[in-house]
Amino acid sequence: MNAMTFLINTAFDLYIMVVLLRVWLQLARADFYNPFSQFVVKATQPVVGPLRRLIPSLGSLDLATVLFGYLLMVAKFAVLDLVAGNPLTLSGGMFIFSTIALLKAAGKLLFWVLILRAILSWVSQGNNPVEYVFHQLTEPVCAPVRRVIPPIGGLDLSILVVFIALQFINMLIGDFLGPVWYAL
Repeated sequence: MNAMTFLINTAFDLYIMVVLLRVWLQLARADFYNPFSQFVVKATQPVVGPLRRLIPSLGSLDLATVLFGYLLMVAKFAVLDLVAGNPLTLSGGMFIFSTIALLKAAGKLLFWVLILRAILSWVSQGNNPVEYVFHQLTEPVCAPVRRVIPPIGGLDLSILVVFIALQFINMLIGDFLGPVWYAL
């Protein structure tokens, strides 16, 4: 059963990250003509398109896409419960657990985009479309840090500071929520 749980968990997590990327791209007003952005839009449009006709946006926040990500998280836990042989119970705890898991997935996504941006900055010549979108996504987080800690000898420490802040927040929330947080 571990192999099946791994496969289900991975498939749901990857698609949830794509859905969260769509929300993030819209919030950051990233270039939607970029090939990477186009992939994200095409991968989520079959479900998000009809939902957007029913659910309005709240300013620049696309509530339909957020709701889709949340429903995917609920479905993930429901499917994992069924695979584990547990009866399907859609209780209030599962909905709260799904909300917390979606927030943690957003933090993980930020972490991985920052890692990829750092790696691409070392190996890319600056004309990579994925690097350009990652720069657009992470610059609102890194720029305030860079104003306080400027680059030292061409070395940008803002990503490292954001990593430390993300880890601190993760541990702080883990202290309050205990084993539930680390199970996600």
